Amino acid sequence: MNKSSVTVQPLRNTQTKIAIIGGGVAGSTIALRFAELGLDTTLIEKGPSLVNGPPICHLHAGGNLYREISDEQCLTLLQQSIETVKVYPQSVNVRPTVIALPKTDHGQPEDLLPRLEKLRKRYSELVSADISNKVLGEPEDYFRFYSRAEVDALVNKSIPSKATQASDWLISFANFTDLNKLKFPVLLVQEYGLSAFRFAAIASLAIERLPSCHLQTHSQVTAITADEDNLGWQVSTKLQGNDNIQQQQFDYVINACGFKSGEIDDMVSAKRQRMVEFKAAYVAHWPQCQGLWPEIVFYGERGTPQGMAQLTPYPDGYFQLHGMTQDITLFDQGLVASSLQSAQPKLAQRFIEKIDKKWPEQLIHNRTLGSIEHMAQFIPQFSSAIVAAKPLFGAQQIPGDDPELRAADVSFHGKHYARAEIVKASSALAAADAILANLSECGLITDPAIEGYLTEHYFPVSQQCSDIEVTERAILLAKQRDYPDALAKNL
Repeated sequence: MNKSSVTVQPLRNTQTKIAIIGGGVAGSTIALRFAELGLDTTLIEKGPSLVNGPPICHLHAGGNLYREISDEQCLTLLQQSIETVKVYPQSVNVRPTVIALPKTDHGQPEDLLPRLEKLRKRYSELVSADISNKVLGEPEDYFRFYSRAEVDALVNKSIPSKATQASDWLISFANFTDLNKLKFPVLLVQEYGLSAFRFAAIASLAIERLPSCHLQTHSQVTAITADEDNLGWQVSTKLQGNDNIQQQQFDYVINACGFKSGEIDDMVSAKRQRMVEFKAAYVAHWPQCQGLWPEIVFYGERGTPQGMAQLTPYPDGYFQLHGMTQDITLFDQGLVASSLQSAQPKLAQRFIEKIDKKWPEQLIHNRTLGSIEHMAQFIPQFSSAIVAAKPLFGAQQIPGDDPELRAADVSFHGKHYARAEIVKASSALAAADAILANLSECGLITDPAIEGYLTEHYFPVSQQCSDIEVTERAILLAKQRDYPDALAKNL
């Protein structure tokens, strides 16, 4: 489809030119939000394609993977996730998550109940206010606990290929997990998966069709200088492999550079306290498994050998693995903070080399096998899984000084400069909304229609992407990045 063949109802009375630096989840979402409204938007991405970076796999519709974060953050993540499902339904893997507490864990399953009740109540309120918010199933079914007797009753049952009732999702868990290592009851919660490759496919397809969005890949920002009146910006860029500098004028700049946001802040002398954490997830193939699998999370204390183990299913026996230990997902000295001299935290060179170049084969082998072994302590037969690909990895920014922060979206500096500072992908829409409101407050959008668009997500072009074309583009992106096709397919 050509860009000219799509009709978008543009906002009027604006000639504003907007630059978004960084084409990750945040930058791509903001670009789509603005371009769908007809705003002149230039998306500048250093790499060859959109949505690279930290290993996305989970929607976080309630933040239940994180016992340590506040109830307020969990409620925020719930609402943001609902909006994400509505805007990008083709990127969501619809399946619940099983959460279990090992007997070695310090907590009790009942400790989770007060927060879950708050989340279910809030979800019910959102559905009552707008039926389109019912994207996580019926509110009364948002979560359910299962006793040992109920799980035992599922052992030796055939694992189905489709679920006709909630307990069907527990059959594979019941058959393969060493139940004697767990506290009961176990939790089944409507926390869905989120596919990075399908998200990237939707963003790429839609941007290609939106005349207001100008994508510049292989393009690195080398400098940003303010205009004489300090109300606009001159952005200097160069193409990869080319020393020629191109200068472009913009009225508003959005820093969506993820873990490198501090580099752009330094260019405009914007002080900012933030942290950066390097993380990795691993890809394993376990072809012996068949049928329906939920995501499975075994709680544990972060950073210890008993850290959380997370199993994320994909088609054809492929799994993504997180283990919140220093030998698997976390890394020694992988969490760093900014300084008084620079807004950019300085990761050790060994992490930069992993991001910019490639992982040593032996390290891939050792860490993936370590993640398999970590999971096999609870699912013994998983020990036969094999290394399937290089890790999914990246560095994650965390604004401020709280390493446990998970719900964050945007901050502003001076006039006409914003930072998208999401920690979880589901916060990207909230960042886009906040910046859109700021554009209106600054007088850069004067069309009275903006009031309606500030409360309504307008994504007609993005949402008309078909499942078939999203899958085809996602598979292409997976192949280009040397990952199995299965990671690009829906369950």
